Amino acid sequence: MNNNNPMLNKSDLMMFFQTLLDAYGAQEWWPGETTFEVIIGAILTQNTAWPNVEKAIKNLKRADIFSEAALLVASHDEVAQLIRPSGYFNIKATRLKTFCTFLQQQGGEQALRQLETTALRKLLLSVKGIGPETADDILLYAFQRPVFVIDAYTRRIFSRLGKVAGGEPYEELRAEFELALEPDSALFNEYHALIVCHAKRFCKSKPTCIDCPLKSLCTIPE
Repeated sequence: MNNNNPMLNKSDLMMFFQTLLDAYGAQEWWPGETTFEVIIGAILTQNTAWPNVEKAIKNLKRADIFSEAALLVASHDEVAQLIRPSGYFNIKATRLKTFCTFLQQQGGEQALRQLETTALRKLLLSVKGIGPETADDILLYAFQRPVFVIDAYTRRIFSRLGKVAGGEPYEELRAEFELALEPDSALFNEYHALIVCHAKRFCKSKPTCIDCPLKSLCTIPE
């Protein structure tokens, strides 16, 4: 399979990466002490900011409901109230319980870790409430698999850089980035973290272009 977007090439992508790395330094993402915490964080961060997820996780830990078994035993209402800071708390409580049931049925984290990346991704996507972006967050940050996470920040930044249209299907865009860069989970991890950092500081919905490290490479007119 060939990369059908000539604008996405390794030379340019690595130049952008190095520029962001020089500007912000290594981000050492994803926040989380264990594989389980990273997975829970990936589910809770859907449609919310990370500080809200941190509050929700702290609440679960404080209540001693931060394990597969504990989340399954706890009532839906109890979990929902504890994760309230993350927003959509009733939906997310259901998703956490659904994922913990799935994890238990599959034999736990270690059993999932033995699976080949494509098989593991397909399995994660079969879980209700786990979409492509969340699945790829889990694959990259919890299981250290070389998948490139495509989020709104990635689309925004690279469309402004003139490298993508921005509206491509998720799978198409993910494949293009992965083919251009070649498989490297450490690089993909750091790249995505830098993208998030840059989007929050400069490349917002309404961009702050003064002092932006990518300003000279951007297609947005001054």
